[in-house]
Amino acid sequence: MTDMTKIDLSHLPRHIAVIMDGNGRWAKQHAMGRIRGHKKGAKAVKTIVTACREMGIACLTLFAFSTENWGRPTAEVDALMLLLDDYLDREAETMMKQNIRLTTIGNIERLYAPVREKLISVKKMTNKNDRMILNLALSYGSRDEIVSAVKKMIADAQAGTLSVEEIDQKTVDHYLFTSGMPDPDLLIRTSGEYRISNFLLWQLAYTELYFTDVLWPDFNKEELLKAIAAYQKRERRFGLTSEQISEK
Repeated sequence: MTDMTKIDLSHLPRHIAVIMDGNGRWAKQHAMGRIRGHKKGAKAVKTIVTACREMGIACLTLFAFSTENWGRPTAEVDALMLLLDDYLDREAETMMKQNIRLTTIGNIERLYAPVREKLISVKKMTNKNDRMILNLALSYGSRDEIVSAVKKMIADAQAGTLSVEEIDQKTVDHYLFTSGMPDPDLLIRTSGEYRISNFLLWQLAYTELYFTDVLWPDFNKEELLKAIAAYQKRERRFGLTSEQISEK
């Protein structure tokens, strides 16, 4: 069993990203409809946000709704929008009390108007909070993000505010949705799937990947600690040798 005594609190990942997968399979295992699985998954979100806040994780990014998810049955999309709306209603006050800043990445203009307006309102309300960033990836796809960044760079180059010679990795970082955030140190994917699914393709270049068979609705603080413990056992070399890292 992993507990807080097994975690080095001085060596926590600054930024954890999570692909929350398995709500539908959890519902099927429990002979429930998919929407019940999503509701159970929303409870897991609260658990993990609270755990990260307690530990002092600076940034948590949750892959909540992808661009591909718009292709799901209308009833399921409607339910997911309603769950987001409910989450904002229930957790806005908690975010203020816990000094959590809500941010988003993705094309939120596609969200249902009432949900989008509430989301923008909560983002504004929490904008000055600085203890932790809760970053929701909504209507998000990494390839779309990269295409958007390229278009913005071309537009600025044509306007004369950016020269081609200036473009480097930091420039690209600036034009991405995650501008100003550190790249994830740890990516967690639940439900036994071993793929990135068009999530933060640029930002995950040197991220430690952790896969678990646990379905998202069953992912709790204990499972989060297991992921962090695994992360802390790894040597992050960023292309260097072990000897070079030890000399730093």
